[in-house]
Amino acid sequence: MTMSTDDNTPTMRAIGQDVLGGPEVLKEIRLPKPAPRPNEVLVRVRAAGVNPTDWKHRATGGFLGQPPFVLGWDVSGVVEAVGIGVAAFRPGDEVFGMLPYPFGHGSHAEYVIAPVRALTRKPAALDHVEAAALPLVSLTAWQALVETADLREGQRVLIHAAAGGVGHVAAQIAKSRGAYVIGTASESKHDFLRSIGVDEPVDYRATDVTEAVRDVDVVLDTLGGDTSTRSLRTLRPGGVVVSILPVGSAEFFEEAERLGVRAVRMLVDADRHGMRAIADLVERGALRATIAGTFPLADAAKAHEVGDTGRTAGKLVLVVD
Repeated sequence: MTMSTDDNTPTMRAIGQDVLGGPEVLKEIRLPKPAPRPNEVLVRVRAAGVNPTDWKHRATGGFLGQPPFVLGWDVSGVVEAVGIGVAAFRPGDEVFGMLPYPFGHGSHAEYVIAPVRALTRKPAALDHVEAAALPLVSLTAWQALVETADLREGQRVLIHAAAGGVGHVAAQIAKSRGAYVIGTASESKHDFLRSIGVDEPVDYRATDVTEAVRDVDVVLDTLGGDTSTRSLRTLRPGGVVVSILPVGSAEFFEEAERLGVRAVRMLVDADRHGMRAIADLVERGALRATIAGTFPLADAAKAHEVGDTGRTAGKLVLVVD
């Protein structure tokens, strides 16, 4: 995947792959340093989050198809240059955000191009590692709970895998809305769940959650499979299950109609308005990411090895020197 360039062409380090497979397919490569087009921003990456969608695309190609490609949607860094027409930022501004999903990938590199409206200013309360951990998971949770489910004060919400990347920020967002939060995780993670505001931790290994939990207004399904359909049984009339897994059985919608509840599948979308809402929660002290581990850019494969275990609490982040 390494590209040849003229001697005078600036280059950058990136983590790329030529084939699909395990973490070992990820290699440090050199690519031409990009230049921003109109309404684009060139960001000097200081940190970049690693998400389940990264290791899934690494292994299967997902929406991206066959490599070569550079993964990474989360970014926190410093504006290096702006394209024609960009009024919101200038070189030197610290920004964070999510590149357009799924085709705006590429933040696992020293530099990345972003549409200007995918970014917002990084809150001063966060360092770049903390900021890079937030965008994709926070926007996913915000768009699911607030924009799709219209979660309100006093409602009951069930969050599957509440200790995970999306789950642990979703719990904090739900608490900021005044909701009663039920979160699933193994018993060893229940203290962590309580520390982020979960009112009722449930051990999914010891309990059939979809049988034990009832009278829920909103379910955030981060697992997919039959969890989506089974979660419909936990809802009050008129409630909603929002699944962040975009494909699955038609039974999900058929059963929802039979029960008189709503079933929604969604994909996260880059959005400055949502990022500003996330930044506001951070500045109010209502939202922080838990960092499960940091890795130098060159050790991206090690981050993927940890992610593949499915046992992390919080987020993995690549640090770019």
